[in-house]
This record gives sequence, structure tokens and C-alpha cells, in this order.
Amino acid sequence: MGVWRRLLVFGGVSLRGCGGVRVPLGGSRLVICRRQFSGAESETLKQRRSQIMSRGLPKQKPIEGVKQVIVVASGKGGVGKSTTAVNLALALAANDSSKAVGLLDVDVYGPSIPKMMNLKGNPELSQSNLMRPLLNYGIACMSMGFLVEETAPLVWRGLMVMSAIEKLLRQVDWGQLDYLVVDMPPGTGDVQLSVSQNVPISGAVIVSTPQDIALMDAHKGAEMFRKVHVPVLGLVQNMSVFQCPKCKHKTHIFGADGARRLARTLDLDILGDIPLHLNIREASDTGQPIVFSQPESDEAKAYLRIATEVEHFMKFIFQRTHLEKHLVWLRLRERESRASQGYKAETWV
Repeated sequence: MGVWRRLLVFGGVSLRGCGGVRVPLGGSRLVICRRQFSGAESETLKQRRSQIMSRGLPKQKPIEGVKQVIVVASGKGGVGKSTTAVNLALALAANDSSKAVGLLDVDVYGPSIPKMMNLKGNPELSQSNLMRPLLNYGIACMSMGFLVEETAPLVWRGLMVMSAIEKLLRQVDWGQLDYLVVDMPPGTGDVQLSVSQNVPISGAVIVSTPQDIALMDAHKGAEMFRKVHVPVLGLVQNMSVFQCPKCKHKTHIFGADGARRLARTLDLDILGDIPLHLNIREASDTGQPIVFSQPESDEAKAYLRIATEVEHFMKFIFQRTHLEKHLVWLRLRERESRASQGYKAETWV
């Protein structure tokens, strides 16, 4: 069954185009009209359809100066995604001081990076008319929050949002970065697809609480990245447990090990657990992320361990990609060799 016929099937009744025929549907009457095209018009439509289909998905173009892009995403808002992105960027830099790390906030409607990184002001422009990221704690940062007033809502339609995302991706002078951590908005909509299809992403980190409601959307987020061929590095189980500061009793407020069960379902790894702790919230609100302000705390060490896991998987993906490129190169050499010896293409393709 063709795509259009599938679209015209409702409740088991197939609506087929025919001149002036009325088809009953749920008590209503629907008129299906079919226009007769001339030979020239039909050929023009075929050519137009071929042009559209040949476009395919947008071609991915690397961000200039950026070696690897890591996106931090979640299906649902309010699970600590931005806090994780900020501390992950700081932890990557802390684990290896030779690495240059950047942080990009593409959550256009609710940018959090300026507050969490204690940054204000408008970006300066370079000689090539590119925006220069703001710098704090050794991390280069860019966010829509630097370009609008803090309390000003962005009442934008989709096209304006896509234009803003394009500027954040292509009109920023990052210099030379080893890692660019991207704080994605919640959901699986236009922004996620635009970033995934336009920029080669090295890996995605999915953040969720153990709560079933959050896990449902985290599952969708992971599947979305798989559909657009972005490697999912693993899950971060945020707010995993609360420990009473007085009696030390532990309570699983949002449930226990929900993200671990989801990881098994998706055949993914758990990158780490982050507890529900007052220090993390206070550090974020004051613009002094816990990895920077309390590096010896248990909470900061949890982020540092996650960064180590991310680096491990990134190296594995890089080695696999390098191997795949080498195999392609060997295959091309084999083809050239066989072709020079007079073999027909059918014998070696």
C-alpha cells in the first residue's frame, strides 16, 4: 500500500480518489475529487518530485574548531539536564587540564547556562563578524540568554527558533575545542532534529530521574537519537536518592533504579548516579557549579566519574570510526587494484 493510500485509511474505510464520488465516513459525507493532468503537467510533477526526493536530509557540517560534540538531553524538563551539562563540561576540563571545553545552550525558550555559569553581558564580535563566547571557570559558553533580557520571554514561532539555532551553531568563534557540550531543550522536536541532522554529534547523554513518568520520555529521547544515527553514550540517573543530613537515612523519593531498568531495556550503560542533594541546588543557583566550588565533595566526584565514563566511550567511538574509515580506504584500494587488472565491476562490487 502506498503512502498516500495509507494516509487515506480511516477506521478500515479506504478513501480512493475518484472523480466526484462521495464516500460515507462516520455518518458524514466526504467528496473526493481527482484532477486530470495533461502529459506535460504530469511530467513536470514527476521532475519536481524527483528534485525534492534527491535533496534528502541536510548534509552535516562540522562546527569549525570543534573536535567532538556531546549533547546532553532528556525527554522531559525538570530532571536536572542543564545542571548535568554544566557539571559535565567542568568535569571534562577537570579530568584533563589539557582539554579545551565549551558549553552551548540551545534551549532557546529557557536558557539556564548564564545563571549557572554566573555570566552576563553580550558577546563581542570577532573581525570575521562571529560572536565570541563568554568565559568563566575555564569554559567557553554561548547561550541565547546572552542575547536577550533575563526576564524577557521569547514568543517565537518555529522558523525564528530555527534561525536562532543556526546562528548559535554557525556564527560563534569557538577557537579550538576538544569537547563542546550542548545543553539541549527537553523533548524530541525541531531543535533536536535540527542539531542532530546538521552537526556531526559524537555522542548523546540522556538524563532522567528514576520516576516512571520521566523514564517514559527519556526512552523516547534515546530512540530519537538512534533514529538519526547519533550514538547514545548512556544514561545519567539524576536525583537517585536523598540522604537525610541528620540521621543519614536514605530515601528514594523518585523511585529506585528506574534508569537502570531503562538502560537494560535499551541495552545501554548507566554512566552514573547523582544524588538529590541541597549542595548541588545551592551551587547551581549561586552560579558556582559544585564541580568547581566543591571539587572534593561526593556530589562533585559523581560528576567526575560520569565525565570519565563519557571520555571512555568517546575514545571507543573514535577508534571504531577510525577503523571503519580505514576499512573503506582498503576496499577502495582493492577496487582500484582489481580495476587496473581488468576485472569487471560485477566481480568485486
